[in-house]
Amino acid sequence: MKDSDRALTPEGREKLKRVLKRAKGAGVELGVLLSSPYRRALETAEMAAEVLGYRRKVVQTEALVPNASPHDVWQEIRSRKDESAILLSSHEPLMSATIALFLGNPALLVDMKKSALVRIDCDRFGPEPHGILKWMLTPSTAGE
Repeated sequence: MKDSDRALTPEGREKLKRVLKRAKGAGVELGVLLSSPYRRALETAEMAAEVLGYRRKVVQTEALVPNASPHDVWQEIRSRKDESAILLSSHEPLMSATIALFLGNPALLVDMKKSALVRIDCDRFGPEPHGILKWMLTPSTAGE
């Protein structure tokens, strides 16, 4: 089976549901939901849309496939800078590298757990990202 065809596992679905319910309880709202076109990322995005009450279409983008560049992710976000909040559904190691870039330190090591949500606020949209880490929610911190 090709990597792009792999589905979320039942355990992955449970962990994701726990994180999303906690995020909803904390008032997380979405302006746009971007996803890799890979099956498990799309399944993740669809679950996020359902739990968080997102009514728009999930936007698929090649900028979020596993072998994409964090700079590609930044360009995708820059093109949507008028959105109030952007949720990305993607893969490792792209997401941890993207977080490091957005926080201004591409060498930063980020332990990005499956099903984790990370909030990074960006106040300007120049050629290089300049973000502030607000929080990270993992399945273990989301509780039962």
